[in-house]
Amino acid sequence: MAEIISIGTAVPAYRHQQDDILRFMQQVHQLDETDKRKLSFLYRHSGIQTRYSVLPDYSLPEEEWTVTQTAAVSANGTLLTVDKRMALYKQEALPLSLQAIEQCMEGVMEVTAVTHLITVSCTGMSAPGLDLEIIEALQLSPGIFRTSVNFMGCYAAVHALKLGKMICDTEPQAKVMIVATELCTLHFQQDYTPDNAASALLFADGSAAVLMANQPAGTATGSKPALSIDGFCANIAFKGKLDMAWGISNKGFLMSLSSYIPHLIKEDISGLVQEALQKSNINQQDITHWCVHPGGRKILDEIEHQLELDANDLCFSRKVLEDYGNMSSATILFILKDILAELQHTPQPAKIFGVAFGPGLTMETFIASVK
Repeated sequence: MAEIISIGTAVPAYRHQQDDILRFMQQVHQLDETDKRKLSFLYRHSGIQTRYSVLPDYSLPEEEWTVTQTAAVSANGTLLTVDKRMALYKQEALPLSLQAIEQCMEGVMEVTAVTHLITVSCTGMSAPGLDLEIIEALQLSPGIFRTSVNFMGCYAAVHALKLGKMICDTEPQAKVMIVATELCTLHFQQDYTPDNAASALLFADGSAAVLMANQPAGTATGSKPALSIDGFCANIAFKGKLDMAWGISNKGFLMSLSSYIPHLIKEDISGLVQEALQKSNINQQDITHWCVHPGGRKILDEIEHQLELDANDLCFSRKVLEDYGNMSSATILFILKDILAELQHTPQPAKIFGVAFGPGLTMETFIASVK
């Protein structure tokens, strides 16, 4: 049976307070006092305290900015060109990924036992890319099976778990490593628009690594509980395809992030959850833990209300949002790791419902259990 054996996470060295990022954005956007107050209100109600970035500038006074100095504004009006952003991604993504992999594999098995590698990212790309860099750095077999989930956004890690399960179901000896690494903060924009302001308010950098393999259901590795993957369910709400989108322009990667998204999720989440539950032949009352991607505080509030959840049901999602912000695809794996850590300290049978959202508007779910 395909199980999640271990999860490791990593964040960059630079930890920024949300208030410091606010001041940075107010300076970069050269806002007047009215717009400063409006942006400050949004930051105060974001549910986020700290975020991590590969860039130090967000906490520094303007004269100490190292990457985004205003003197370097290029002719096309952007602080960072696309090639500069991709050069920073290539420089920073590999070491962050290796930290997550090391934590994931520590005390579990030798990394050279990995037979399949799935990399996930929507914030950087090149060929040869992160997958080959990981293989070379860890001295994995040059014949290893590898594939990449690119540009799917925040739900992409669930898609990768789906691929991992398919591999484990067809190859009994498979040891699948999934690595989701996102450097979202490389893509902030100088132009002050609602979409750019919303993106800069939420997104952060992080990496998560997951080891999947076949073993007897519920078998623990060391003191870690293993998580059986029971099933997946997905839906696309095409009416929201323009409300959440992610594209590449001359100014970098551009996010469309409409304030209408929480309403769209509110409309569709109950039906999706019931479809997923029926597919796995369980009831909502059977769910002990909720692993919901925190696309924003308002999204969590709407889901909590629509599903009639208790105030504590989304505590793991809210805590990750508070401490890390939205790290795109890596975020839901941070939440899942925290749930497994709780189950490690207080062993008990558990049924976990996970859901993440992304461009499309796409909603991906998974159900997993600890026996």
